[in-house]
Amino acid sequence: MGKVRISLVKRTARKLLALYPDLFTDDFEHNKEVVKKVLITPSKKLRNQIAGYITHLVALEKKRRSQEQPA
Repeated sequence: MGKVRISLVKRTARKLLALYPDLFTDDFEHNKEVVKKVLITPSKKLRNQIAGYITHLVALEKKRRSQEQPA
């Protein structure tokens, strides 16, 4: 089974990716620092969840692009 994330995490992560697509990578530690600078979060746990979901989305996009290239 996959991880269950609250809609606040998903919505915020997608919005940050749309606003700052070039700031995020598939490295969690880097994304965590970027989220800390860009967004004021009420807790460390929430910040880490957002950074983790952004990392997941970036990795999926990277995988999707690599599968389209050879075709």
